Amino acid sequence: MNFKRLVSTVSLLAIFTMALRISVTSDTWWHLRAGSWIVENGQLLRQDLFSLTRLGQPWLYPGWLAQIAMIGTFERLGFPGLNLFTALSVLIGFAFVWKSVEAPVLLKGFTFILAAACAGVYWSARPQILSFALTGAWIWALQRGRLHGPRALWVWPALMALWVNLHGGFAVGLLLLAVELISAGLDRITPSRFGIPPSAGPALGLARIAAGAGVSVAAVSLNPNGPLMLAYPFKTVSIGVLQDYIQEWQSPNFHSLELQPFLWMLLLTVAFLALSPESPNWRELLSIAAFAYLSFLAARNIALFALVVLPILTRHMALTLQSWFPSQAPAKQLPARTAKAVNLILLLLLAAAAVLKSITPLSRSANESAIHEQTPVAAADYLLETRPPGPLLNSYNWGSYVIWALYPNYLSFVDGRTDLFDDEILQEYLELWRADPGWEETIERWGLKTALLEPEAPITRELMLAGWRILYEDPQAVVLSES
Repeated sequence: MNFKRLVSTVSLLAIFTMALRISVTSDTWWHLRAGSWIVENGQLLRQDLFSLTRLGQPWLYPGWLAQIAMIGTFERLGFPGLNLFTALSVLIGFAFVWKSVEAPVLLKGFTFILAAACAGVYWSARPQILSFALTGAWIWALQRGRLHGPRALWVWPALMALWVNLHGGFAVGLLLLAVELISAGLDRITPSRFGIPPSAGPALGLARIAAGAGVSVAAVSLNPNGPLMLAYPFKTVSIGVLQDYIQEWQSPNFHSLELQPFLWMLLLTVAFLALSPESPNWRELLSIAAFAYLSFLAARNIALFALVVLPILTRHMALTLQSWFPSQAPAKQLPARTAKAVNLILLLLLAAAAVLKSITPLSRSANESAIHEQTPVAAADYLLETRPPGPLLNSYNWGSYVIWALYPNYLSFVDGRTDLFDDEILQEYLELWRADPGWEETIERWGLKTALLEPEAPITRELMLAGWRILYEDPQAVVLSES
């Protein structure tokens, strides 16, 4: 194994190891339930079956194929399998971008690890992790179009047709296509006027990009819900409660250390664009601006920023460092056999470290312990054993687990399917949880008889004052009943 291959392998192994962690979150559960229902019934979900407040309403979710993959993985490999699912998706995204970047291998190793540290905050076992993988594949496909012209454009609609059946993040692909189109148009309008080099190169001009983009947009309709999916991303981001109350949809809090690599990567990118001997092209400038803007609006977009900006940062760092340190005579090399042996030993040592780090996320007991810490497993078990009368009022953060653990005995009042509930139900839930004036009418209107809530929730205190009895209580959750 030569040095270049060693660094490539170690870099991607390090990223895989970073991503291999306990990745089940509150939203994982409803995806598993939906996937299970689809497999058991041999048809897609087209209306809500899992909630009290939206029961029977149309529900058009694009991630059905991802849900099938998730439940299949879970049934065969359990929670460790979901952790592997997440880590492999991350690895695929970075591997595609690695193929798209030409730069000294040590520099690539540095920028890729930085990007992984930036992106890692929102890696979890949800369909959106497949959007991360496909964003990397999309970056690679766009570059192939620039290099090889029309004969490579068939990859765009093929990837889009897959993406639209995996997650609503296919909108990222459309945004990157828009960047390609606009930058190609600006290349025509401002040829060399500002010293900005062309974006697309000779293999792919404006007309060809427009044709490829048009076919890719048409490919969005290749899903069970047809062209309706084109409106799905806009519907999701228009929900006001997301930005107001859901952390990943809010602007990043840079007092949190885990979000600061985004700042480091952004500042490095700006610095090396200024220092680079070659001006950035329109595509690079628009990509940085668009994804930095999205990241400041919602922290969940930071992972996408890391992938999209990574090739740009790496290219301009390489150009700058090359101008500062022109290539000199090659250093004395170790004998080939010795070099291979040293490289192999280093790889084995690093692989051993990766195996040690992977013990926890691949341990069933460690996964179950972590899940018990964030999920009211014991309280849900009590509800299944005793079956107090429903309907059930549940905390938003636990609605997904209610769907997984208690359906069909209990339906969720609200859960993480924000595209289904919209502002109307989510706002009603928030007013109820806060015990705002009129909460009694909401309880009566929905006929709620039992509640699964946090002990510290304002509505918990008010229900107890109203005479609801505590059926079960632990430090994490309380089960209350009207009777």
